[in-house]
Amino acid sequence: MASQLKVTQIKSKISEKQNQRDTLRSLGLKRIGDVVVREDSPQTRGYVNAVSHLVKVEEID
Repeated sequence: MASQLKVTQIKSKISEKQNQRDTLRSLGLKRIGDVVVREDSPQTRGYVNAVSHLVKVEEID
């Protein structure tokens, strides 16, 4: 089984650039405290890297 990433939004998207708000939405995050579990893929890593200052990431096996 492929590893997964647990992504938690820890900061507000208010006053962030539109592309960062769109990236959070693409990850499925809408508000502070939201948690999503995504497959660990290059695309997901790219999303997380773009908004790394707004989210916390944990690897799940």
